[in-house]
Amino acid sequence: MRRLVLASANPDKTAELGHFLEGSGMEVVSITVLHPGWEVEETEVTLAGNALLKARAASAATGLPSVADDTGLFVDVLGGAPGIYTARFAGAGCSYADNVRKLLVMMMLESNRRAWFRTVVAFCDPAGGSYHVSGEVSGVITLEPSGEGGFGYDPVFQADGLIRTFAACTPEEKHSVSHRARAMALLREKLPV
Repeated sequence: MRRLVLASANPDKTAELGHFLEGSGMEVVSITVLHPGWEVEETEVTLAGNALLKARAASAATGLPSVADDTGLFVDVLGGAPGIYTARFAGAGCSYADNVRKLLVMMMLESNRRAWFRTVVAFCDPAGGSYHVSGEVSGVITLEPSGEGGFGYDPVFQADGLIRTFAACTPEEKHSVSHRARAMALLREKLPV
């Protein structure tokens, strides 16, 4: 069975990416298992650029094929922010709750609550070959957090077609429409086995 490295130091993201790779015929391992403390500074200006940067770094560090994602939340009324700064919207070292709090404060008086998540997933092999795919889901930012599941902005994002936030959904409900699920489905179609 071929090994595939997940190039993320975020345990929540690693768990979700791993879920989508179950049954792929590949042994999936986190970069942090192979290289504890692994980290890559996201210096690119696009989601695709950052996903490729991380995938290439993990493949180079391990000599194995790797997968990385970069995800952004884009809010209409904020001109697309937080965008590529989604994970660090409230500043360096911020928590999920810090990011959600900042977003809700900025949107406090806004009636337009339209937003969308976009995930870009990149694959890189040790020979340097790479590609990326993307998935997107539209929805709204709720007035207040709801739910205990998920991570990141899930407590305040309600996807079109759902009646609850991602955090209040079951994992199956979230995965039926989520940006990351859509990107990973496209990736699985292209993965070498």
